[in-house]
Amino acid sequence: MNLFRKLKSMNRAEFKKQLHAEDSTFRVAVACAGGLLLALGLWLVLQSLCYVSTDDAFIEGHVVPISAKVSAHVMKVLVDDNQEVKAGDLLIELDPNDYTVRDQMAKAELQAASAEVEKAHTDAERYKKLNAQDEVSKQQLDQAVLRAQVADAKVALAKAHVEQAGLEVSYTKIYAPIDGHVTKKSVELGQLVQVGQPLFAIVSKGKWVIANFKETQLTHMRPGQEAKIKIDTYPHKIFKGHVDSIQRGTGARFSLFPPENATGNYVKVVQRVPVKIVFDEAPDKKYPLALGMSVVPEVKVR
Repeated sequence: MNLFRKLKSMNRAEFKKQLHAEDSTFRVAVACAGGLLLALGLWLVLQSLCYVSTDDAFIEGHVVPISAKVSAHVMKVLVDDNQEVKAGDLLIELDPNDYTVRDQMAKAELQAASAEVEKAHTDAERYKKLNAQDEVSKQQLDQAVLRAQVADAKVALAKAHVEQAGLEVSYTKIYAPIDGHVTKKSVELGQLVQVGQPLFAIVSKGKWVIANFKETQLTHMRPGQEAKIKIDTYPHKIFKGHVDSIQRGTGARFSLFPPENATGNYVKVVQRVPVKIVFDEAPDKKYPLALGMSVVPEVKVR
């Protein structure tokens, strides 16, 4: 009611003036909105021309399986799930008693073989002198020399047994081959482990991205091009990286059952090619990365 009275009290000129001002404001707002939409459209076009991205990408890294080289009972387990370890850290101790006894036996065999070879060479030298004086036959000399050669072979064999026994003793202590974190731990105290049995794995600290780009996105992609890496776990953080290499084969080609394309019902499907993208700097400790994390990389191709 008040608005109606206000409009009634206004003369025609004032009404037209106010209407024109409101119309000008509306046009300015429309023009600004149009400009923003145009700028956004141009930005999207430039992005599509200069960058290619995919959501079919994941964090990858080295996974080193740790297994036993000898069969024995577990005496000590010095690591736990997800524990950080350094290269050279002692992880597992196995019972060394059986292998220590074998090592002692091998050393005793070596001593016996060494004594035997000394005697055999002494006899051979004596037979050479006797043969020179025609006191023993050539056949007896040859037999003495042969016994010395056999004794030398026994010493070599005994040394090999000692070395093997020493290695087996050393294998009862399992050390970390690389820096990383323990995963998939499946060994417990007192367990009897067999040769080659997996105990756990160590995930290396070094990580990279494997991005499966469509083959149509690789036209202008080259190693060395810069990339922005967005990890789903840290949506507000952008990591910098670059293209390291492009696999010489599609993912389907190296699958367990590669598709057989030489068939009558062939349907063309856009293939995906794995691209390795590495981080320019190691991610900060406050952004821990786990293998298999989802990633959305953007590669600048122009």
